[in-house]
Amino acid sequence: MIDPFSAAAGYVHEHWIVPMFYALGLMAWEETGFTFVLLALYGGAQVLLMLAICVPLERLNPVEEWDDHRVVWTDVLYTFIARMGLLPLLAFVVFREVQVTVDGWLADWGLVAPTLEGWFPFLVGMPLVTFALYVILLDLADYWRHRLQHSIPWWWALHSVHHAQRQMTFWTDDRNHILDDLISLVWFGAAALLIGVPPAQFPLVVLCLKLIESLSHANVRMGFGWLGERLLVSPRFHRAHHAVWSAGRRSVNFGAILPVWDWIFGTADFKGEYEPTGDPTAEEAMASGSWLAQQWAGLRRLAGSWAGRL
Repeated sequence: MIDPFSAAAGYVHEHWIVPMFYALGLMAWEETGFTFVLLALYGGAQVLLMLAICVPLERLNPVEEWDDHRVVWTDVLYTFIARMGLLPLLAFVVFREVQVTVDGWLADWGLVAPTLEGWFPFLVGMPLVTFALYVILLDLADYWRHRLQHSIPWWWALHSVHHAQRQMTFWTDDRNHILDDLISLVWFGAAALLIGVPPAQFPLVVLCLKLIESLSHANVRMGFGWLGERLLVSPRFHRAHHAVWSAGRRSVNFGAILPVWDWIFGTADFKGEYEPTGDPTAEEAMASGSWLAQQWAGLRRLAGSWAGRL
């Protein structure tokens, strides 16, 4: 049975993409065109779900209220680029090609690519459990990626674009420098290859993780209680990570969806305070500039880190 997203993507691909590619002489990219449409539909559905969940929450019980929302609109642009633009397509296409290449190389040597089912045979026939384990292991990899972003000067120079936002909302999740996003995709893809995530499931895993991350950035006074705060990252828990005092190496609460890694590795802060957000060391363009201004400011800060000024 074809899922509705694949059916809709098939219709758009057949009636719009194929004729356009044929007219432009790009039929070699036909399959990639279908993948782009499918991922764009997934991303669009995710944005709609974010709106349905986060907008009422932010209006009901916001942490802060502002008269000027222009900087938030820049974050909206980031979200559409990250969820429905080139980044999802790049993640899927590159991941698939790399996995095919690695599998072929291993086969030439008489080896089999690693998979969770291969390591743990009892998982065969248990797709939901396997998918949950993929999410847990990739979240652990993401925790350490996030810690390195804050501890390596040149990486922090790029990642500080994300932390410069003083009007944090659920849109802020995708507010990243493009180089930071690309490096993170390589990290995430390498971890996924190591545990054998199937290419067809890779974008779904990414979308599941990103949905929870969007909620954690929401401008809402919301915690999950003593136990819940230790099971799932809440807006309250993650706001401490974006607090002004928490920028750079001093930061806490690095987990994307599971606080357990912060708990285990001693970086958790469960105080439950709702403090102002932002990076006081970042130039103003990173906080309130346009998308291009923020990207350029991130490059300037990157150059400064290489020159030893960060």
